[in-house]
Amino acid sequence: MPEYAPLVLPENPRLAQNIIHFARALRKAGLPIGPGRVIDAVRAVEAAGFTEKRDFYWTLHACFVNRPEHRAVFAQVFRLYWRDPRYLEHMMSMMLPAIRGVQEERSAQAAEKRAAEALLDGIQPELPEPEPDKEGEETLIEVDASLTMSAEEKLKTLDFEQMSTEEVARAKRMLARLSLPVKPIPSRRKQAAVLGPRIDRARTLRAAMRQGGEMHSIARAEPRPRWPNLVVLCDISGSMSQYSRIILHFLHAVSNAKGQGWAKVHAFTFGTRLTNVTRHLKTRDVDAALKSAGAEAQDWEGGTRIGACLHAFNRDWSRRVMGQGAVVLLITDGLDRDDPGALAAEMERLHLSSRRLIWLNPLLRWSEFAPKARGIRAMLPHVDSFRAGHSIASLEELAEVISRPDDVGEKARLMAAIREG
Repeated sequence: MPEYAPLVLPENPRLAQNIIHFARALRKAGLPIGPGRVIDAVRAVEAAGFTEKRDFYWTLHACFVNRPEHRAVFAQVFRLYWRDPRYLEHMMSMMLPAIRGVQEERSAQAAEKRAAEALLDGIQPELPEPEPDKEGEETLIEVDASLTMSAEEKLKTLDFEQMSTEEVARAKRMLARLSLPVKPIPSRRKQAAVLGPRIDRARTLRAAMRQGGEMHSIARAEPRPRWPNLVVLCDISGSMSQYSRIILHFLHAVSNAKGQGWAKVHAFTFGTRLTNVTRHLKTRDVDAALKSAGAEAQDWEGGTRIGACLHAFNRDWSRRVMGQGAVVLLITDGLDRDDPGALAAEMERLHLSSRRLIWLNPLLRWSEFAPKARGIRAMLPHVDSFRAGHSIASLEELAEVISRPDDVGEKARLMAAIREG
């Protein structure tokens, strides 16, 4: 354990106290911060000093943040804690039940609700008392909540990016119970069956030869089921990081579940480069599995090079993992700035190598979504199904339609929009 010399603080160390309270809020929001880091932060501010808020921000950032997924939480807690007391009103409103016509027009940003919960730290906002009408008569309002959704049903439809710390933990537990079953692929190979629909001529003749040429029974057979591989390509760039982490929890459950039908589950992450994380998802403990996967994938929350990463997959991994009629899940928002022609060529090659190519895009959560980005326009014609992937409900819908070859999701509607545009 490191030994710390006594800290020389002023008589009224308000800044040090504020840093301590700020560290408590970060710990409440999910960052692993102990007393040692708090002391290091106070010492760092004392040694470096600051004349601008930006210097103060990066000094505390260097002391408290050591994982890419903690950056967004730190940024939101810092903004809410150090910037403007008026944000307390917004935090309180986020903790109140949302009532149409009363709630704020601006929706919470990524990790903002989690930061609000951490700063409030158990404070329960009080609902405003209803004001009496002008005549002094009391107005009784009855609300029939018999048809309202349960907490679990509300969580299913909640966007992953807007979940609080507690909601993320509950969502991960729900995803661990979610299955992704698949139907077998028809095969020409046969297996013995007492009541099979076909006559097994070879087995029947071999049995007759053992009996001196006399045929006492007719052997029957049925088609041997053949199970496909599941190949997952998951975008872990900055715009997809929150979705990718929760979806990787779901893929861990699929990889370790028995009886779902998949021959093998192969998982790859990509941002600026392609990383194979299949072996990490085989670890039974989900936290250990994702920690090791995150350590190997060095491009978390970085840029996006979809075309280059798909080229690396098609060149190095396609022949290894795409056999047996693999089903491919492509999880990305499609926001790519590389050459759209090269991206379209790699998507076409991926599509031809797979039995089905399903694209999950969290941007489909918006009802006004339109395929305006060049990357989306280049990728969309080469997928079999285009679906949303932003909530537990969207993943449940995926489990229902993954074995339906006629399901195209939103592809037909968006392709029509591209042709009209």
